[in-house]
Amino acid sequence: MFSFKQFNIQQDKCAMKVGTDGVLLGAWAPLEHNPFSVLDIGAGTGLIALMLAQRSHAEQIDAVEIDDEAYEQCVDNFEDSPWGDRLFCYHAGLDEFMDEPEDEYDLIVSNPPFYTEDYTSGDEQRDKARFEASLPFEDLAEAASLLLSDIGIFAVIMPYKEEARFLAIAKENELYPVKITRIKGTPGSGTKRSLMAFSRAQGADIAIDELVIETARHVYTREYIALTQDFYLKM
Repeated sequence: MFSFKQFNIQQDKCAMKVGTDGVLLGAWAPLEHNPFSVLDIGAGTGLIALMLAQRSHAEQIDAVEIDDEAYEQCVDNFEDSPWGDRLFCYHAGLDEFMDEPEDEYDLIVSNPPFYTEDYTSGDEQRDKARFEASLPFEDLAEAASLLLSDIGIFAVIMPYKEEARFLAIAKENELYPVKITRIKGTPGSGTKRSLMAFSRAQGADIAIDELVIETARHVYTREYIALTQDFYLKM
């Protein structure tokens, strides 16, 4: 179990455990537009949806998860949280979820699989969670475009090396960047991740900044502490 300040995550059934990427997206995803409805695509343990339940007053927070055991664990984590009445997980693949879309969402988030290399670990559950083939970027952007409300924001995290490709895919689906934060592990390391937020507003100003996580091992920057201190127990 992974304990946060206001909720716990059971993760023994999930291939993808609680990690920095999910925490970053859950803490960073823009909420200035006061979303009523939220969708987490590829929910895993339910971490990001739970973080958004803590951060926002959204009344409808849906999640979709294809893996059987991850789905069951996500439901348990939702039910055990203080916000169980606002959280719901669908057991479906994105294509199935899209067959009969019932709602539009003011915020859509995803920490998508991103290992694009032709490599498998031999663990089917872990590979499904980690490899882009199980949720192609094109499918993710198309779904966001179809499900996003007129005021909606679509937020993702992915490897920095995939940033330009995903920006191009999003543009093809008439989604345009409004905020990009590039993540470094330490001041001297290369850029590791890109947090990106999109809207339907073409030509909007793009806020671009950088976030460094540590100055030394377990010595966190003020910016990273400010972003995550409402969640991590020891921040």
